[in-house]
Amino acid sequence: MFGKFTNLIKKVNRKGNILLFVMVFGAISFSVIIIGVAGYAISENRASVDKHNSEMAFQIADAGINYSRWHLAHNKTDYYDGHSTSTPGPYVHDYKNKDGTIIGHFSLEIGAPLSGSTIVIVTSTGWLNVQPNTKRKIKVKLGFPALTDYSLLTGTDVWIGSMESTHGKFQANGGVRFDGTGDALIASAMATYTCKSYHGCSNVTKPGIWGTGGPTQYWSFPAPAVDFTAVTADLAQIQDASDPDKGGLNFTSSGQQGWRLQFTSSSQIIAHKVLTTSCFQARDVGASTDFWPCIDISTQDTGTTYSMPSNGYIYVDDNVWVDGVVKGRAVIGTSAGKNIMINGNLTYLAKDGTNVLGLIADQNVLIPKNSPDVLEVDAALLAQNGAAKRYYYANNTKTSLLIYGSIISDKIWTWNWQSGDSIVSGYRNTNSTYDANLTYGPPPGFPVGSQYNLISWEEVK
Repeated sequence: MFGKFTNLIKKVNRKGNILLFVMVFGAISFSVIIIGVAGYAISENRASVDKHNSEMAFQIADAGINYSRWHLAHNKTDYYDGHSTSTPGPYVHDYKNKDGTIIGHFSLEIGAPLSGSTIVIVTSTGWLNVQPNTKRKIKVKLGFPALTDYSLLTGTDVWIGSMESTHGKFQANGGVRFDGTGDALIASAMATYTCKSYHGCSNVTKPGIWGTGGPTQYWSFPAPAVDFTAVTADLAQIQDASDPDKGGLNFTSSGQQGWRLQFTSSSQIIAHKVLTTSCFQARDVGASTDFWPCIDISTQDTGTTYSMPSNGYIYVDDNVWVDGVVKGRAVIGTSAGKNIMINGNLTYLAKDGTNVLGLIADQNVLIPKNSPDVLEVDAALLAQNGAAKRYYYANNTKTSLLIYGSIISDKIWTWNWQSGDSIVSGYRNTNSTYDANLTYGPPPGFPVGSQYNLISWEEVK
């Protein structure tokens, strides 16, 4: 009996030991679970805080970009953030919350435009004071768009013939007869206009843009007119910058017919005095009688060789003829009442943005009668008070003309003359192709817009 009772106690003790064992290890397991869950929660909270702080750092960096754009809008050439220094930064600013408490900072580095460019590069780095090692960085490019952003810009009516094509933005403040082809915006400032006889009409009312060309989905009218007072380049400023002591090149009056500037692929310019010219019977746009322009070179002197000006500014106090191969960046400006003649092929050594030429005539940019049958002109052309054109020469047609750059013509522009469906004078095939390098890297002295555009935006690591 006693033995049975002893065995029962042993069985009870075994059950108690097992229960104790289960309770101890259950408590340990529960603790491990609790600790794990708590650790996970802490880790997730820390990650959430880090993510929030990183996002706040990004927002602070973006605030730095917005501040820079605001500052440059009011101080367009202050690339030093209001400091009396010539270093690109960094310039550190406080960042406050809505209560005015400083909670972080942004640091700005500002890269001023390179010579010949309007592009400013701004890099903004932001961080919170509670986590200064978590930083975010944003880089943007800002620039003034030049008026060379257009393949063709004119202040009056224009006619694009069936054998002509435009590549790039096209705008006329007058009406547009468009029988050719285009691949970008084609705009007129007119809702309707009176089409004149020299554009194949009989003083009839036409839509702002009309014709057999297209694609018509690119047509836009009426569009805001371009203010041609803003198109005007400062020829006095070009003259001043052409001083040799400032790195420019200045030609006084030739005492003859003008100057021929022949560019070479070795970054030089051969300047010839034009001694005599040939005159040919011609007719101007809208005129009822002929005249005799003397714009073809007949004789010239042996010439003098100059290096391309270091600052790119060339001023000619006379008429000027241009041709050759351009290596470098330059602009040619003329004095009041003078013209620029395209004497022959005028091409860039490479079409990569490193070679740029601007031709700014106070009056006309002209192609003479004895121009090449196949002609290429790589340049931005600006006829401030006249037109970019070729006069009508009877029974004188050429094969093709390529303008690679931009044409800005105050008055009526034309490279050919058409009767019915036939080209009767000038270039039968013309192609105006926009040079994208000119938008934010125009020739020196070329007019640009007054507001910075955002060109690119990226986060950098």
